[in-house]
Amino acid sequence: MVAPALRPVRPAVLADDDALAELDRSTWSTLHAVLPRPAPPYEPFFDAGHGPEDFLVVEAEQADGQVGIAGYIRLVPPTPLASNAHVRQIRGLAVATWARGAGVGRTLVRAACAEARRQGANRITLRVLGHNTPARALYASEGFAVEGVLPGEFFLNGRYVDDVCMGRSLGPDGPDGPDGLA
Repeated sequence: MVAPALRPVRPAVLADDDALAELDRSTWSTLHAVLPRPAPPYEPFFDAGHGPEDFLVVEAEQADGQVGIAGYIRLVPPTPLASNAHVRQIRGLAVATWARGAGVGRTLVRAACAEARRQGANRITLRVLGHNTPARALYASEGFAVEGVLPGEFFLNGRYVDDVCMGRSLGPDGPDGPDGLA
């Protein structure tokens, strides 16, 4: 199977609501989700706390020739406090099943780092479930380091799961050279 050609990463728009909601539902898994599986009636993807301005998306051509959203990443300030306005946090990443293995996740992580830097951040953080080995490997390969672990923070599928805090610099001392970007 040929990997789909990715289009440039772009900011989400309101018209992406249905496609992002479907992507979110179709990729739900206890590998990364701490909330129960979504059930009808479904809420809109965008709401007061999750606006299109918080999301970057990447599109690609699907097997049927249609262009669809291959993935999204959510990038937000971790708090409303001025004292950590220099930090952005990844709070969601999803890749469509049909687009896996095409570099969508890596493309979105790199775009999030670039967008965070554009917004004036010099640091980016995230939280990932301890048993999500693929995501942890992706983040580590993009310069994120484990900065803390909350042991047994979540109870999922009958077992306790760690919450792993990861982060990296986006500044001159970042892992990717003088500008800290991939």
